This record gives sequence, structure tokens and C-alpha cells, in this order.
Amino acid sequence: MFKIKGHETNMNAGLINLYSYWRAYILYLEFRKKSKRKSIFNKIYRVTCIVFIFTTMKINRFCYLVRLQYLGFRFSGWQLQPKQRTIVSMLNKTFEFLFPDRTYKILGAGRTDAKVSSLDGAFELFLGEELKDLDSFILDFNKNLPSDIRLLSIEPVSQDFNIIKDSKIKEYFYFFSFGCKNHPFSAPFITNYLEDLNLEIMKQGSELFVGRHDFSIYTAGLKPNTKTVRTIESCCIEKNDILTANFFPESSYILKIKGKGFMRYQIRMIMGVLVQLGKNELTLNQIKLSLEPSSDLKLKTIAPGSGLLLNQLKFNG
Repeated sequence: MFKIKGHETNMNAGLINLYSYWRAYILYLEFRKKSKRKSIFNKIYRVTCIVFIFTTMKINRFCYLVRLQYLGFRFSGWQLQPKQRTIVSMLNKTFEFLFPDRTYKILGAGRTDAKVSSLDGAFELFLGEELKDLDSFILDFNKNLPSDIRLLSIEPVSQDFNIIKDSKIKEYFYFFSFGCKNHPFSAPFITNYLEDLNLEIMKQGSELFVGRHDFSIYTAGLKPNTKTVRTIESCCIEKNDILTANFFPESSYILKIKGKGFMRYQIRMIMGVLVQLGKNELTLNQIKLSLEPSSDLKLKTIAPGSGLLLNQLKFNG
């Protein structure tokens, strides 16, 4: 078992936290006793007191921003799922092996789908005790992670940092080829379409997504109150000169798309629409109209996850 030196338990901090919890509980019991009457004023008083208790409790917490890379082809996505191999399940398993007595929480900057990869992913690590040696943490963690996940760096952040709200820009690449069937070894990286595609009209179509639009039909499983109006900073199709290997097809391409945040399946459905455009199954005008709130276009294609890569993630500050 790998150990990190210098991780003594902070007894004083632990006693302070225990006292804070005890004091809050006693106060809560007193407030509950005083608020048994059913008047609206007592209900408001009770809620206010509970909020006050839990917002004024002093909890000793240490926060870290961790950068990582992973090849998603053998994973069922980022988030925990029963009996599934996911990125978070591997991170949890590794942390609990290295630090069996520690309490922790891992919060990702986003949720990638099954088979989606990342060159610049991130998660926030919450701990009750400070990490004394960050270099050793990275070294020991990587020794115990599977070969298709790698931690890149770790840095302390303030308790005010919010990995979701402080996300500034996300850039995704979607790698694809068309025509001849690809070498099997390229399957984890590039989506292969056997039909010929009109690449020039696909390039024109990609430009239509730039700007502020309603992407309500470019997602699935919408939760109530989800904001479907999103802004895409840039969107284009270019020849692939980034990922190369001797088993890659002679010509492959990248859909590059950048924005503050994306909904579930949004990029893969954009790619699916562009493929339909390239097959002459849709027109440029239909794509333009699909970005209007009143659009009734039914999208039938979600591009495979294996072609999608989170290329860059930037935070505020």
C-alpha cells in the first residue's frame, strides 16, 4: 500500500468540528421547542434558524483542483453507475485504497458520456485534512490508477472556488473520417462513416451554430427549468493534424466547438446533424430553423461517443 508522509490527524481541528456540531444540535433542539405552534411566523422563524445554524457552523475543509486525462473507450462515462466501470468509480477506488481512513468528496467539472475521452479534464477534491505533499499524491495516485487514466496536477483552491460555476470555457473536438473503413485500432479515437460526405457544406453548416441559440432539440432527458439557450463561441470543421498514428486513415477531420457549457448529447447531436447535412438528408436552412425556439425538427442521429474529446477546460481567475 502506498502512503503519503506527513498526514498527521489534526486533533484540535477535529475537536473544534465536534464541538460545532454539538453546539448546533443543542441550538436546533431549542429552536424546535420554541416553534411548535403552527403559526406562519413560527414556521418562518424555524426555517430561518435552521439556515442560520448550518451556514454559521465552522467546518474545517481543504479543497484541491485536480487535472486529469483519460481514454474513455472502456468506460461507461464519468459519473457513478451501478455495476459499471466509470471514471469516478476508479478515482474513488484508488483514493480509498491509498487513504482508507479519510473522508473525501470528488466533484467533476462536467459529466462526459460513455466512451468520451479527455485531454484536460478536472475535478475538485474535498478533504477534512490537508495534503502535505502534493507531488507524492500525484505520484502515488498514478501508480494505482489504470493505464487509461492519468492525473496531471493538483493545486489548493479556496473554499469559494466552485468547479462548476467557475468554469469559463470548454473546448471539445470531435474526430471523424468517411469513405473507406478505418483500421480497427483507430476505433477508440475516430468515428468512421462509410458513406461519402459533402465536407464543404458540413463546414458551412458548422458556422450556423456560432452565437446564442435555443438548443432545446439538441439534447435529451431535459430536466425541469434547464436553460436551453446557450452561446457557442466558435464552431468549425478542420482537417485533423492533431491526433496521428500509422493506423489512422489517410484523411480525417475535427469538429472543433467551444463554449461555456453544453447540455447532455448536445455536441454529439450537432455532429449528427452535420453528418445528415453531409449526406444531403438535411439542408442549411433546416439547420438554421432548428435553432429557433419553435423548431419541430426531429433529430434522429446522435454521433458515437468514441469520437468526442474534451480538449481544454478553463476556469475564471
